Amino acid sequence: MSLKLYTYFRSSAAYRVRLALNYKGLTYDSASVHLRREEHRSDAYRELNPQALVPALETDGVVIPQSLAIIEYLEETQPEPALLPSAAQDRAIVRSMAQLVASEMHPLCNLRILIYLKDRLGQDEASVNAWYQHWVAEGFGSLERMAERYSGDGRHCFGSSVTMADVCLVPQMHNARRFNCDLKGYPTLVAIDESLGQLASFAAAHPSKQPDAE
Repeated sequence: MSLKLYTYFRSSAAYRVRLALNYKGLTYDSASVHLRREEHRSDAYRELNPQALVPALETDGVVIPQSLAIIEYLEETQPEPALLPSAAQDRAIVRSMAQLVASEMHPLCNLRILIYLKDRLGQDEASVNAWYQHWVAEGFGSLERMAERYSGDGRHCFGSSVTMADVCLVPQMHNARRFNCDLKGYPTLVAIDESLGQLASFAAAHPSKQPDAE
C-alpha cells in the first residue's frame, strides 16, 4: 500500500493523521501544502482534492480527504496497533471524544475561520484570540470530564492504550498553547498530553519536526 500525505506542519488536522500513521508504523511520503501561501487554493491541488483542504491521503491512486475519514481508513486497512477498542460501545465513546475535538472545537478555531474573523469581520487580534480561547474552554471542559470518566491510567483519554481520542487531543492541546489558552482547569488532559508526548511516534509527528516547519 503506497501512501502520500498532503500536509502542512501547523495544521492540527494533518497532525492527527501524522500521529495515526506513525503510531501504526506506516511509511509514507509527505507533500507540503502551505496554507498561509494559499497553495491549497491552486487549481492543481483542487484537481487532486476538490475539498481544497489538508490533510489528504493518496493511496493507490485514490485521494481521501478529511482527517477522521483517513484515520478510519487506516484503522480498517491496518488494524494493528488498534486506535479503536474492540467493544462496540467503547468504540462509540472513543469516536465521540474524537469528534468533540474534530467536529465541535476545530471547525470554530481553524485558520480560515480566524482569517475571516479578522479580515472580513474586522476583529482585532485580541478579539480573535478571545474567540479561540472561548471555544477551546467549551470543548476541553467537556473532554476533561469524559477523560476523568473513561481513562484507565491517567495517560490516555480512554482505557490504557492509544486511541483515536488521543490522536485528536494532542494537536488541539498544541494549538491551545499557541493561543495562550488557560489549561489549569484540565489537569487530566494536560497529564495525558504530556504522557503521550513521550512516545517516539508522537514526538516524531510534532509540527516542529516536520520538513516544512518554519
